[in-house]
Amino acid sequence: MDTNIATGLAATENRNITELRRLILDKLTYQVGNIPGRASSRDWFMAAALATRDRIVDRWRVSHLRAEESGAKQVCYLSLEFLVGRLFADALGNLGLTETMRAALAGLGVDLDQILEEEPDAALGNGGLGRLAACFMESMATLGIPAYGYGIRYEHGLFRQVIRDGCQHELPEDWLSHGNPWEFERTDFSYDVSFGGSLRTETGPDGQERAVWTPAETVRAVAYDTPVVGWGDGRVNTLRLWSARAKDPLHLADFNRGDHLGAHAQRLRAEAISRVLYPADDTPAGQELRLRQEYFFASASLQDLLRRHLRLHGDVRSLPDHAAIQLNDTHPVIGIAELMRLLVDTHGLPWEEAWRITRATFAYTNHTLLPEALEMWPVSLMERLLPRHMQIIYQINAQHLDLLRRSGETDSGTVAALSLIDENHGRRVRMGHLAFIGSHKVNGVSALHTDLMRRTIFAGLDALYPGRITNKTNGITFRRWLHRANPALTRLLTDTLGERVLRDPEALADLAPHAEDPAFRDAFARQRMAAKQELARLVADRVGIAVDPAALFDVQIKRVHEYKRQLLNILQTIALYDAMRTWPGHDWVPRVKIFAGKAAAGYYQAKQIIRLAHDVAKVVNADPAVRDLLKVVWLPNYNVSLAEAIVPAADLSEQISTAGMEASGTGNMKLALNGALTIGTLDGANVEIRERVGAENIFIFGLTAEEVAARRAAGYDARAAVDTSIALPRVLDAVASGAFSPEEPGRYRG
Repeated sequence: MDTNIATGLAATENRNITELRRLILDKLTYQVGNIPGRASSRDWFMAAALATRDRIVDRWRVSHLRAEESGAKQVCYLSLEFLVGRLFADALGNLGLTETMRAALAGLGVDLDQILEEEPDAALGNGGLGRLAACFMESMATLGIPAYGYGIRYEHGLFRQVIRDGCQHELPEDWLSHGNPWEFERTDFSYDVSFGGSLRTETGPDGQERAVWTPAETVRAVAYDTPVVGWGDGRVNTLRLWSARAKDPLHLADFNRGDHLGAHAQRLRAEAISRVLYPADDTPAGQELRLRQEYFFASASLQDLLRRHLRLHGDVRSLPDHAAIQLNDTHPVIGIAELMRLLVDTHGLPWEEAWRITRATFAYTNHTLLPEALEMWPVSLMERLLPRHMQIIYQINAQHLDLLRRSGETDSGTVAALSLIDENHGRRVRMGHLAFIGSHKVNGVSALHTDLMRRTIFAGLDALYPGRITNKTNGITFRRWLHRANPALTRLLTDTLGERVLRDPEALADLAPHAEDPAFRDAFARQRMAAKQELARLVADRVGIAVDPAALFDVQIKRVHEYKRQLLNILQTIALYDAMRTWPGHDWVPRVKIFAGKAAAGYYQAKQIIRLAHDVAKVVNADPAVRDLLKVVWLPNYNVSLAEAIVPAADLSEQISTAGMEASGTGNMKLALNGALTIGTLDGANVEIRERVGAENIFIFGLTAEEVAARRAAGYDARAAVDTSIALPRVLDAVASGAFSPEEPGRYRG
């Protein structure tokens, strides 16, 4: 590089550092309200984050103006979850400001890495569904696709997982207790969302009858906007989350009469909507709250979309030309009925035209073949809470069944199975069916899942509406899981292949010629060992277990569920433990079993799996016979930040779901991206990973989805499977006899 150019670049960078340092000090003084000599680490985090936000805002404004001026079509991504994790380091990386920020803070005596730890993970999601939504938002910004993400601003998220005596306990996740530097409250974007009440019919000036809904209750949805920064010179999109407020926060007459608690009842009822993610729904009150949440954010989001569309384009009839609404699972599907209500009741469109617009605007992503995850709401609850929407659903169902009969279908069982109303289980609305009928496209999230969806849960609807099902295999924003999570590997890859790998994941295929290069392999091994040493320190700090970084790190990190088969992994751990004790002279590979994940608060079996894992860990980790060969670790309160620490250090990735039940999975991609070998079943995206890496580079075992279905149909005899195994009876007997729970021998006895 020319000396003058280098000198000029250095001078520019020094000015950038000086300007950023001045901005940080301004934020510390005038927004945080402190001075350098007295500022805490959290104060410095807030000041630095606010300074970074200032850099984002100009880009954000330009992004929106350019999208509006160009008339570009916008994506509206409706999701009950957005598992965004920490945003500070991600924003710095995407802006290319990490080292500038590091230098600016160093000049103030502040360590960037230390203050990054002050940021809590945003408690806005649970698992893969929410992380996928967050990845889509970043990827769309990087690709220059205008998008709004719509969801709920949960005060406490799902829960903070605490392990006591091996058992999961749920505590509120107070992630907003110190404020959120990334969000902007938008009281100018707030909307009324109504519930309950009654319906009546009126005759309009045109002589046509129309429904009039008189709600019994109205809450206010207030927007909070968070900028989503694309990589490099990408755009900045908006994550708009809704907070629920009471229209009348205090009933003053009750308060003055001395009923101080009752005076707040309306506010508390309204604010409950945005308190927690996935409140327990095993009671009627819990079910109602879940439905209120889903309608609340769907209604506010659609009102917001129509407001913006009318401002820019003037006519609701052109909505499909300018907006694409993507429904992330069934949670926002009530939005189909809500858009029909808004178009027909508020904007006066004829039913047929409103239905054409609605179907042309919505698309639906299905994430599961599990019946319990395809939401169904009791008709009685819908009629009481959303009477107009239930009326609209009845009308949609009537025209749908009419089409079915006109297609020649006469079998009453088929008609009943394809109806929006399940008449056989207490009358319930099938939200998956509504999503399919009300969308122009329905996508699965892996090739296998889409094929199974077409052949199982939506087979009848696929025949009636051919061509509607399509596949869009899930993915990840690989910059977050490479550049952010594993900077050492990133440096190795960019040194080897250039910066293009951060924009084009296909460029990673060019690593193949380097696979046999001793220098590359040595560099890869060094960065992996450094990541494992860092994770070993984290394990010691959080759970007090010393693990050897030289051991094989065998990782299963995901939501705890029977179909994800953490139990199978634990049973294999017991079998391995038994074998190591039985044959101590064998050439064993030292192994650390690392688990992390939360069980739903009301999911007893999943919580028992967590307890068994801890019981096994207690015995194994205390046994001197296997001290240097096997350790078992469960890291509590799994979240994005913890995943970012585990993923770079994993040697083996456990993706062992029952074939045909994992729609896609994205943890398999994150771990593979960082160099972990995959052991798993032919399920979800594992199938496509095998196609890309080759069957010789992935460890596949177990039945295929077709074989699982055939085994179930023929009648599965679990005892026969046990009897044909040498190790399994010993493992099950050990668990059942209380070998891992001597204080309560019958704990796991069936």
